[in-house]
Amino acid sequence: MIQVKELTKKYGSKSVVENVTVDIQPGMITSFIGPNGAGKSTLLSMVSRLLNADTGEVLLDKADVRRWKSDEFAKRVSILKQSNYMNVRLTIRELVAFGRFPYTKGRLNDEDNVKVDEALAYMNLEDLQHNFLDELSGGQRQRAFIAMVIAQDTEYILLDEPLNNLDMKHSVQIMKILRKLVDELGKTVVIVLHDINFASVYSDRIVALKDGRVVKDGPTHDIINSEALKDIYDMDIPVQEQNGCRICVYFNS
Repeated sequence: MIQVKELTKKYGSKSVVENVTVDIQPGMITSFIGPNGAGKSTLLSMVSRLLNADTGEVLLDKADVRRWKSDEFAKRVSILKQSNYMNVRLTIRELVAFGRFPYTKGRLNDEDNVKVDEALAYMNLEDLQHNFLDELSGGQRQRAFIAMVIAQDTEYILLDEPLNNLDMKHSVQIMKILRKLVDELGKTVVIVLHDINFASVYSDRIVALKDGRVVKDGPTHDIINSEALKDIYDMDIPVQEQNGCRICVYFNS
């Protein structure tokens, strides 16, 4: 389990994340939702060690993440940031192979190549694997970066708005794949999402932030209701039930 305890991050006098405490339960999809500027990405960056907290701590298996050796941490926790610009000309396969670096330091063996093949297959990229990244659409490039994270084969997968640049078809594909990683392989996924309907349909738990604080935290069905959503977004959002899923009708609120 990942435990977040009283994390705070300030820029100048402004608190971007303030006194956040939350537990990331294993074997689930946990979605961070909330308005722009709520602190979702900053919180995820501190959990993944990309950003240092001003106060508080993040524990992985009860040990402070700052004390983990980088290689060992990278075998347990992977992170995909919003921006993934690389000033190197790589093929998709070469990029995905980077996910094996914590294990191989760049010298892939047969087992590593199997992991790369599996990740490419998960993301339906086998036919494109020898294409260069600068030849791809934004959606294809995003799928390639997610394949790299899958190849890293960590217990915890942290994704910061991975549906950016994806159309509806590929957004659904990504969420179904994440669901499969949890249900079939026992992974733990933490994901920052703007679309609350994707959070509603695919998440087990939701952590809702607003003004840098956690305002709701619990099972998805406890959060996806009009009263809770009003507290989070300051909007009246009707919720409808469709095929056992709660759908938020916010586009005409």
